Amino acid sequence: MFFRKPIEMPAAATALPGRDEPLATAKTHFVSGHALKGPYREETRKAMFGMGCFWGAEKLFWQLDGVHVTGVGYAAGFTPNATYEEVCSGQTGHNEVVLVVFDPARVSYGDLLKTFWEGHDPTQGMRQGNDAGTQYRSGIYVYGKAQRAQAQDSKHAYAALLKARGYGPVTTEILDAPEFYFAEDCHQQYLAKNPSGYCGLGGTGVAAGA
Repeated sequence: MFFRKPIEMPAAATALPGRDEPLATAKTHFVSGHALKGPYREETRKAMFGMGCFWGAEKLFWQLDGVHVTGVGYAAGFTPNATYEEVCSGQTGHNEVVLVVFDPARVSYGDLLKTFWEGHDPTQGMRQGNDAGTQYRSGIYVYGKAQRAQAQDSKHAYAALLKARGYGPVTTEILDAPEFYFAEDCHQQYLAKNPSGYCGLGGTGVAAGA
C-alpha cells in the first residue's frame, strides 16, 4: 500500500495479459456470512465504487444497514483476473474497487453515494492520501441509466461544495460498470480480520447540505 506506483494509465496493448481462471477467495462474507459471490437475493441491486485503498472503503459500506454483501476487487482496467501485485505494478489499468450489493428498500443508492463522497477526497487524481497510483483513483461505476443520473448529479453537487471550501476540481470518473474481478481472499473484509490494519482513507469533511 505504501510503494510509489505509476500515475499514468497504461495502454491496452501494453497491459499485462492476466489469466483465464479467477483468483481463489472465500465463499462467504467474513462479517455477514452471506454468499460472497452470490447468488444474491432477488430484491438486491449492485453498486461499485473506487475511492482509494479498498480495505478502508469496503468497511464504510459493510457497516451500512441494508447492505447485503460487499467485496473488494479490481475493475476498469485491461488485465483479466489480475493479482494484487500486478495491479500494484500500474500495468493493468485496474482500480481498487468495492462491489456493494444492497437492498434499495433499506438503503438507497443516494445513501451509498453520500458514503462514497464523504469517505474520501475526490480531488486528488491518481492518489488518495499517501497512496499514489492508478489503482487509487476516484470512480463511480454505474449499473444503468438511473444510477448514472444520480451519480452525475451528486458529482456536480459535491464539486460545488468542495470548490466553496477551497478544494480543486473533482477528478472522479463515472463509467458504466466494467467487469469486476474479485481480489484475493486475504483482502476481503480485511479490516474485520485485522481491526488495527491500515485504512488509508481520509474524507474532506464536506457533507451534503453543509
